[in-house]
Amino acid sequence: MNRIDDLFTRKPGGILSVYITAGYPELKDTVVLLQALQDQGVDMVEIGIPFSDPLADGPVIQQSSQVALKNGMSLELLFRQLQEIRKTVRIPLVLMGYLNPVLRMGMERFLEQCQHVGIDGVILPDLPPDEYDSLYREQFKRSGIHNILLITPHTESGRIRKIADLSGGFLYLVADAATTGAKDFIENDQLDYFQRIREMDLPVPGLIGFGISNHETFRTACRYARGAIIGSAFIRAIGASGPLPLDVKVAQFIREIVTEPAT
Repeated sequence: MNRIDDLFTRKPGGILSVYITAGYPELKDTVVLLQALQDQGVDMVEIGIPFSDPLADGPVIQQSSQVALKNGMSLELLFRQLQEIRKTVRIPLVLMGYLNPVLRMGMERFLEQCQHVGIDGVILPDLPPDEYDSLYREQFKRSGIHNILLITPHTESGRIRKIADLSGGFLYLVADAATTGAKDFIENDQLDYFQRIREMDLPVPGLIGFGISNHETFRTACRYARGAIIGSAFIRAIGASGPLPLDVKVAQFIREIVTEPAT
């Protein structure tokens, strides 16, 4: 069974997925972060593939992508870094990035490499669902790797159902139609959107992403979906200057997300 499917089968709610940028803060930090996040009880990690023109990303993730590229990170190098990751990391791993680097490698070779290193799912925000369905769906199916699709507050209901039927593993509920970025609270119109999706009783579970940044927003998201994805806030935390080792920064951040604040 795909590790993503196994996770959603075992855990009914409160799933925490964290986004990292491969090669950030330092080139060799990717594996260190994966191991540290697993040690802190994170359920799944999305590994961002740095790209020079990340249109859907906010300034924090854009900056981390630029740093990673300057560090020398590439898709080829990322696969080399992940060669032995399954000897120590058991949680589901998802690659998230843009279509251009994948097509430069070739979709077939990309999926072969994903299989080889133990990737469970892929998120390509600029791959249209219809194009995925007609050109790549069978390749993903043969590889056993899920292609995870996204919806936004502006996606109409009929389109949502079609995308949910195509999406593997889970459906990525984009909380805000703007670019990624951490926010301190979730607005009422977003809650209405989450409730609408929940009432649709879709055939694939959902995780909420974009704007989840603290304990309050994480717990709110978990009331409407199976869990949430945290990106910008985590990238900011591990990129902050200071003497703390990377694993300590990870531990502090995850503790703040999952622990009820003192009253």
